This record gives sequence, C-alpha cells and structure tokens, in this order.
Amino acid sequence: GAEVVFSVDCTKLKDYFLPEKREFDCIYFNFPHCGRKAGVVKNRELLARFFHSSAEVLTEEGEVHVALCNGQGGTPADQPRREWHNSWQIVAVAAGAGFILSNVHAFKAETIHGYKCTGYRSQDKPFCVEGALNHIFTRSMPLPYFKPMICEIELESRKVSFQVPEVLVDKIDRGFLELNSNHPVRTVKEKLTAELSQAFPLQNIDYCLSLLHQGHLNGVCHSNIFWIILNPEETPSTEEMSNGLANAVLFSHVDFCRGTDKNGWVNVQEGCHISKQYYLRPSLLPYAQAIIQRGAFLPGTLHVLSGPVFRKCLITPYSMPVFHEMVFVCAVNRGTENSCIQMLVNNIKTSIRSLHQTVSGFKLNINLQEEASFETTELNDFVAFESQLSRIQYFICMEVDASGSCEKGSCVGIIRTAHYELVSSELVVVFASLNLDLLAMLICGIPDWRMLWTSDTRFLCQFPRGKLRLFKSFSLYPPSYVHDISFWVPDGEQFDEVAFHTIARQVSGEMVVSIQLIDCFQQSETGRKSLCYRLTFQSCDKALSCREVAEMQLLFRKEINQCLRVTLR
Repeated sequence: GAEVVFSVDCTKLKDYFLPEKREFDCIYFNFPHCGRKAGVVKNRELLARFFHSSAEVLTEEGEVHVALCNGQGGTPADQPRREWHNSWQIVAVAAGAGFILSNVHAFKAETIHGYKCTGYRSQDKPFCVEGALNHIFTRSMPLPYFKPMICEIELESRKVSFQVPEVLVDKIDRGFLELNSNHPVRTVKEKLTAELSQAFPLQNIDYCLSLLHQGHLNGVCHSNIFWIILNPEETPSTEEMSNGLANAVLFSHVDFCRGTDKNGWVNVQEGCHISKQYYLRPSLLPYAQAIIQRGAFLPGTLHVLSGPVFRKCLITPYSMPVFHEMVFVCAVNRGTENSCIQMLVNNIKTSIRSLHQTVSGFKLNINLQEEASFETTELNDFVAFESQLSRIQYFICMEVDASGSCEKGSCVGIIRTAHYELVSSELVVVFASLNLDLLAMLICGIPDWRMLWTSDTRFLCQFPRGKLRLFKSFSLYPPSYVHDISFWVPDGEQFDEVAFHTIARQVSGEMVVSIQLIDCFQQSETGRKSLCYRLTFQSCDKALSCREVAEMQLLFRKEINQCLRVTLR
C-alpha cells in the first residue's frame, strides 16, 4: 500500500511530490552522508539543505528523524562526545530551518524488520552502527517580533494608557493567575493557599492592586525600576508609537529628558513637561503596608496578595524581570510574633515539601535561615531587591544540592516584621513574601525561568488543570552562540550595567543567557575606560540560528551606542 519513489534529491523534496501530497507526518533520513571522504563541513551543508527542504513538505505537527553514527551529532547524548568543531552540529544546523531537537534515543537496527546497513563510503559494504542515535526534530515556534503595545488601566478614577516597555510586551498581561488558568504558577499558589487556610483564617485581596505605583521606595535604586511617565491628556496613538513619536510622553529604558547620577538615581531635568511619574510595581509590599496603615484588616487573619511584579535586573540564571509574587500579611499581638512566624513558616514548609514530594517522589529539605547567617553577596535577584525595601529577618530556602547547602537561586521567600503605631501599639505585623515562579521551577524541575513564559503549547499541555508534574523539555541541547563586544565608556559617567543588560534582553527577546565582563582597560594618557563583555545567546524553547544571533548582535551594538552613548571599538 505504499508508494515508492526512486532517485529523490533530499534537498529538493517538494519537487518530487504534487502539492496535495506534500503533507508528510514523518520524514526519516538514516545515516545521511555526502559520500566518499566528505568532511564535516560538507555533511553539515547537506543536513542544512535537507532540513530546509523538509520544512516545505512536513505537517505542522510532523517529525523529522535523522539517524547518525556515534559522535557525529555533537550533542551530549553522544558518548564519547566529539569536540563541537569536529561534529556535524546537527542541532544548530536544524535550527537554521526552524527545527528543535525534541527527542533522541538509541538507533537499534535489529528492531527494524528487513533493515540492512550498507553503503560505507559509497561502497557496497556495511558500516558500524554501534552507539548510533536517532534524533527526532519538530517544528519550533517562530522567533517573536514585538510591536509597540499600549496598556489601558484605570488609575485614580481615570482611564489612562501607557506604552509597555518593549522587554515586557509578551509578559504584561498573560493572566497566569486567573481562574481559568492551568499554569503551574497558579496551581502552586492555589495549593499553598488551600494548605494555609487550614491553619489560619484567610482573606484574598488581589482585586485592588494596580499595575502602576507612585511614590518613593526607600533604599531602592531607581535603575532597577521600569519607569512610566503618563500624560492622560496627550496619550499617543499606536501609529504614533510605531513612528517613535511617543518619547516625550512615555519612558522606557532611556529618556532624553532624564539623567542618572552615580548611584543610579534618576533625575528629572528642567524642561520636561510631565504630569506625573509612575513605575510598574516592583513589589507587592507597599500595597500590603497600605492595607495595614488604613486599618483595612482583621488581626489574626492571614491576608494574601498575589500578582506579577516587574524589576530591571542583571542577566543571571535566576534573575527575572517579571515574576509572580505572593505576599502574606498578618497582624498579631506584640510578643506573639515569633510564634506566628514559626507557625506560618512551618505551614509553608510543609506545603512546599508535600508538593515537591508528590511531583518528584523524594523528600525536600527546606530551611529557615536568619539574616546574619545568609551570605548577601550570593542572593538571587528576588531577595537582593527585597533587601533594599526593608530589613529581612529570615530567608526560606530549598536545599537543591546533595551537600544540603542553599545554592544561589534556591531562596524562594523571605520573612520580615514591622511595628505600625498607626494600627495599634499592641500589634506587630508579620510579612512573608514568596516567589511563585521560582517555586514552580524548583517543584516541577523547570530548568529555565523563560520556559514559564513560552507561548509553545507543548509546555502548558504537560500541566492539566490543578496538576503539578515533572516538566519534560521539548527542546533538547539547544545550541549556544558567543559574541564579544567592546566599547569606550563616556568620560566622567558611571556605566549603567543594569541598563546594558536590559537592552540585551530587549533586542534579543530574552535570548541572552549570560553577560560576562572579560576585560577592562584604561588609557594612562587620557584616562579613557574601555570595557569588553562576552554575550552568550541561547533559546530554551525556540530554534535559534547563528544568522539570527548575528542580527541581534548588530542591533545590540546600535542600541547601546544610541542609548548609553558608548563608543564602539
């Protein structure tokens, strides 16, 4: 019942099939080779042309299977693994045609009825298939192209709109915590809330939280804030935004009428016609404090606030420019705060431990570490920012390595107390804050925070409503690309590294996973300072080719030259 076609050129598949017969569910290519003593470069070129050809005749949900001899693929699945430059670099080659490696397993010739391996170097004799691997590729979501986005909200009884910072366009209104969501972040929140409601009277107060906040955050460096400048009377149209005419009204990462002092504090210069300054909320703590100061609470009741918060931060594995924070607030009688903290922490620990054990099958250690015993230089970004808001008394840490120590990134929450005379001199307020995104990652084994924000349906389909499971990656061994950039820093100015990282996030669509300072040079004659950084690009869910990365690097050079006024070398 099968149709057999001979003399097919694998690099021009669509030429051999009528349009109505070009929708293949599977394409198999066992042990491709250019023939004779072709080197790795020629075989890479063969694979590249084959993948581009396959993309033209494969269904959207189809698979491409490529079997290679041991070591040829260049992935960690090869044992032993060849050096990258001496392999066929199959994952990077496939990425150029929009494919990701979704599975890899041993090629077992004996399980294929009638299969016989012949054709070694164009000769009619078998070749060794021991240790051979079958690589299974699927289509990737295309790289995103973000248009300017206007967000409309109600603020101080008025409807206002603002331009969303470009780095947050795909994250500002995702609704992960809404009732109809099956996102693991919501599931973690719901299960924690259900457990705590058995120990405390509990009240949710999420409904009154605004995306924008106004006012001063004591101790917080302004370069960590996403500033928004509103002028409700002169809100630009989307067309004006596309033409870049909104700079005078709305602020993203750079504004011509702003300056930054040596500490990163933003100064509004004279001549700026701005009605009010706002920023995307970096924390839910001010909302919790406002509720306490208004007296809008019940002593002994655990009040729960949750929602996304936004922070400019350096690019590190656990630094998130947006995540979902969950804050617990409880007012108790003076002298009983320690027992309240212990009760709250015990219930949080029990809930997280139970969730993790249900998902992974092994028991997790969770520690409560006092501020004095925690190395502040090794904090993840979540806790480092919280430390700026006010003094933290305890850190909630999950032990994620065999030694039992608390690795960077495993601190998922903090505890602090505060005395509010406006409430009652007899009451002490206990605050607890949890990073729901980091919790979901550690519980479900999600290795990259960016995966939580993917639009690929293969992520959410792994988490049925109300269920938490171990995550199985659908993009294995994604290729990484390294580019260096060096420049002269403007004389007399402190280099804003947070802005540098934020621009990298923006131009790459969060494809930059690491930025390292590899050289710093100062001319003795002029005092000019030069910096050299190494950027590593890698996607966790999409095909990323070397050509696309090169374009990102060029755009990055242009943006830092314009926005940070550096002189490229």
